[in-house]
Amino acid sequence: MSTSARGTETSSSLPRVVAASLIGTTIEWYDYFLYGTAAALVFGKLFFPHSDPLTGTLLSFLTYAIGFAARPLGALVFGHFGDRVGRKKLLVVSLLLMGGSTTAIGLLPTYDSIGVAAPVLLTVLRLVQGFALGGEWGGAVLLVSEHGDQRRRGFWASWPQGGAPAGNLLAAGVLSLMTAVQSDAAFLAWGWRVPFLLSAVLVVVGMWIRLAVDESPLFKQALAAQRTRKTPERPPLVEVLRDHWREVLVAMGARMAENISYYVMTTFVLTYAVTHAHFSKQTALNAVLIASAIQFALIPLFGALSDRVGRKPVYLVGAVGVGAWAFVFFGLVDTRSFGSLLAAVTVGLVFHSAMYAPQAAFFSELFATRMRYSGASIGAQFSSVAAGAPAPLIATALLKDYGSATPIAVYVAAAAAITVLAVLCGRETRGQDLAEVTGEETQGSGAATDGRPAVA
Repeated sequence: MSTSARGTETSSSLPRVVAASLIGTTIEWYDYFLYGTAAALVFGKLFFPHSDPLTGTLLSFLTYAIGFAARPLGALVFGHFGDRVGRKKLLVVSLLLMGGSTTAIGLLPTYDSIGVAAPVLLTVLRLVQGFALGGEWGGAVLLVSEHGDQRRRGFWASWPQGGAPAGNLLAAGVLSLMTAVQSDAAFLAWGWRVPFLLSAVLVVVGMWIRLAVDESPLFKQALAAQRTRKTPERPPLVEVLRDHWREVLVAMGARMAENISYYVMTTFVLTYAVTHAHFSKQTALNAVLIASAIQFALIPLFGALSDRVGRKPVYLVGAVGVGAWAFVFFGLVDTRSFGSLLAAVTVGLVFHSAMYAPQAAFFSELFATRMRYSGASIGAQFSSVAAGAPAPLIATALLKDYGSATPIAVYVAAAAAITVLAVLCGRETRGQDLAEVTGEETQGSGAATDGRPAVA
């Protein structure tokens, strides 16, 4: 399929694909972030009631971190089948798994009702959430990237990334509403369950929209070419590790600052603001709520900027900025002023957006079509085990041990240094034609014949 023909085919369907990916990722991130917010505010009291408040929060963050352990497994399973049978089918499965597990959390008995079985069941459901999210991200961004054109890929592919702040906005908004209209006792008794049960309704909406979109035309093209080959096909994972291991390492390193800073500045900050700076729960949630709304608006702007100046420059600005801002962040929170708290979270998410927005296009452009789901998912999700998973846990432990936020700022800055190094070691991918990144041995296409993408 020629580039012009592909552009004609996809131009009319692209907005629908973008909408389906954005709504689906918003629902999945709502489910995922809802758990993190509840872990910061209520799970310690409900599922670990015999610990002191900070230790209870630490234990609830441990169950939160365990969910990340399942994300690499989700990346492997969904990546394998997504590269074999298609992006769309796997996105439907991930949405059902995430919504089902989140709704089940809303029905879960607490420690006072069934004892130690309560945190055990909570952990199992968190693992299902992690497994589903491990497969969601790669499929959602690839469906958009492979429908769009190379000139504006950064802009269009950044929209599914907006699902993260939109989901966080939705989760924080619903919890903020519940805390505003209920007493603390009522919220702990039953109010916290309402946002989790709401997931069942959101999944129905997401399924209706997601089932209406077409499969990626690039995937269908690659699958047709695959069927005509006489040589046996290796599993996508083998192809990734053989031909794209450098790109996987670049993606993993690029995720370190992006992942760690986000969970410190949106999840851990709720604990820090309430227990250390003595803000009310609703005030802390409102700050994250407003900052997430601003981030949602910024992400497509940074995505478009990466189409003009390149993925790497935008990403590097975000990494350097978030590393420096970490030392200002906690000082502003400690002033105990809502304006300062809001400024701390908002500026932190501005720098995070500069990394997160171009990430979808950047990672998609690193890998060949027949292994792109596996490569992008592995690079993104394996790093989350070392980055986002322990971030709130490490931050809480550092605060408990040192009684100061300075070690936490050093932790974020160290992650930023790793990301800067990884991005500098990667190649600029802006302008890469994904149709040429098939791993096929073609003549005159500009594609590499060893399975690695041609350099634009």
